[in-house]
Amino acid sequence: MPAASAPAPEPATAFPFIGGRPALNFVATLGKRHTTPLERLPDPAALARWITEAGLHTGADDGPVRIGEADLGHARTLREAVYRLVRAAMLEEAPDPDDVTRVNEAAALPDLAPQFAEPYAGPRPVLRWTAARPGPAALATVARDAVLLIGGPLLGRVKECENPTCSLLFLDDSQARRRRWCSMDRCGNLAKVAGYRSRGRAATR
Repeated sequence: MPAASAPAPEPATAFPFIGGRPALNFVATLGKRHTTPLERLPDPAALARWITEAGLHTGADDGPVRIGEADLGHARTLREAVYRLVRAAMLEEAPDPDDVTRVNEAAALPDLAPQFAEPYAGPRPVLRWTAARPGPAALATVARDAVLLIGGPLLGRVKECENPTCSLLFLDDSQARRRRWCSMDRCGNLAKVAGYRSRGRAATR
């Protein structure tokens, strides 16, 4: 049986932050899981960029987040464990004990601590996040969010986008709880265009 091909790296682009939770946004760093997977974390710099854009950074005063190859490997392993646990919980299936251990171990590490940026002036303080090791701390924050999401009351609102070429998970925050797409700007719009074209072809037959 041939070995599975590695996910194709994706050019540096905007990460999809449409999951509604840090853990779901982190899972989305591997896209198109059901077709040809797109690896959005091809190198340590991409992981550092995701941490910064996700708001899980230590602040401009501390410089860019330092990420090593070991951090990247840990991040990818954690990401896939979180994904499998979320999917198992959505399907009411028994989780893989190894995935439970991985997420628990990551969640037990020191996470990011909120701090007031100094000097503190004005009625609305600027907040920043600090940690001795910001990379692992950011991942610990993500792992804790995954534990709280899977073990909490919002799990029933987690859905997978209905676009068959998309695999993004999202928290349905719509009032009617009938959201079908990860985003109307992404898959929802594609579905509308496809439906319009299909109806147009049917009308011309």
